[in-house]
Amino acid sequence: MKTLAIDGASDHVHVLLSLAATLSIAKAMQLLKGNSSKWIRETFPKMRSFGWQEGYDVFSLSVSGVDATVAYIQNQAEHHRRRSFRDEYVAMLKKHGFVYEESILA
Repeated sequence: MKTLAIDGASDHVHVLLSLAATLSIAKAMQLLKGNSSKWIRETFPKMRSFGWQEGYDVFSLSVSGVDATVAYIQNQAEHHRRRSFRDEYVAMLKKHGFVYEESILA
């Protein structure tokens, strides 16, 4: 697993990973969440109760989309001054025809 970009805001994190074909997404997320939780708790004593949400979303992209995605991830602070994560996420789900329940967006 190789991290190509990581950044976020107060309520979410974007991570662009390159995964080996032999590493499942579920295993990659288990490793990422587990190791980062341990690091956060050990590094920041006031964050001992830190925990990730149960779920996650994963999207694939082609190699040609890597540069644009890295730029998007690196610009999170500015980007979310103009549009909330929730609004952007709902718009993306609708654009691509995903069915979702409002209750999961709370």
